[in-house]
Amino acid sequence: MNRILVTTSAAALAVAMSAGVAAARDQIQIVGSSTVFPFTTAVAERFGQGTGNQTPVVESTGTGGGMKLFCAGIGESHPDFTNASRPIKDSELESCMAAGVTPVEIKVGFDGIVLANSKTSERVDLTKEQIFNALAKNVVVDGAVVENPYTNWSQIDSALPDKEIEVLGPPPTSGTRDAFVELVMEEACPEAIEEADGCTQVREDGAYVEAGENDNLIVQKLEANPDAFGIFGFSFLDQNADKLQGSTIGGVEPTFDNIASGDYGVSRSLFVYAKKEHVGVIPGMAEFIKEYTSEAAWGPDGYLADKGLIPLPEADRAQQREDAIALKGMGS
Repeated sequence: MNRILVTTSAAALAVAMSAGVAAARDQIQIVGSSTVFPFTTAVAERFGQGTGNQTPVVESTGTGGGMKLFCAGIGESHPDFTNASRPIKDSELESCMAAGVTPVEIKVGFDGIVLANSKTSERVDLTKEQIFNALAKNVVVDGAVVENPYTNWSQIDSALPDKEIEVLGPPPTSGTRDAFVELVMEEACPEAIEEADGCTQVREDGAYVEAGENDNLIVQKLEANPDAFGIFGFSFLDQNADKLQGSTIGGVEPTFDNIASGDYGVSRSLFVYAKKEHVGVIPGMAEFIKEYTSEAAWGPDGYLADKGLIPLPEADRAQQREDAIALKGMGS
């Protein structure tokens, strides 16, 4: 689990506010997606520089884990923001509302999901159907649904490398895993498997390795094993372009421009959710929202673009900023 805590001063708790309202602490607490973690960390560090604000604590817990913590309640023991690499689920919103939490959804930009490998190995061009056949628990062979028999990429297509299938990827709690399943597995799923409700099932025989919520760990493992592939957000590929290369999918390379234009077929939106009940009680939350949604941060020439965040179109940024600053809550 990644964690940044730039300041170590203890949070001074004020006298508890009225029942159901957060007690005042002087440090914003943020949890959630490992994909959004580097972007929010950059905003947190900038926010704490020379402003008199405490630098927020940012933890990488995965999207699902972050939502669980975020929606658990209000008060100083609960986080103020959560990062997410997918939209909040209906069930999570219901949990939030049941606990008195009103999420404020902020779409902060776009990201692509890549299947990458070491630059010391050959670059591969894949289709979504080939990826499905490599990673699905069940596949169609000769018209019949069978347990995945493929052990080598070349068994799926002779044009692919004659190498063992080994893919390191996120666990089920990850928003990247959710988005990958939706954008690749479900889209490429054969009708016979759709009928068996098996499109989302990933094989469990060792070909797919759950590598936890730490995408940097996947990068390290790919360096150590040139035959393996890893699944993670484009920003991690961008930050490790000297070591790793992204496979083309459907002939399209995962690049900043291709993701921004929508040409790259495995792209998704990224989110930050603010807890409305904590704004005005936890110092700096409103100012943090303004920093995150500033052109200097999330604009085309902002410091988050330098870290691989694909900006929203200008009109969308303006609307998201307006709604975020107005604390437009969900489910209310």
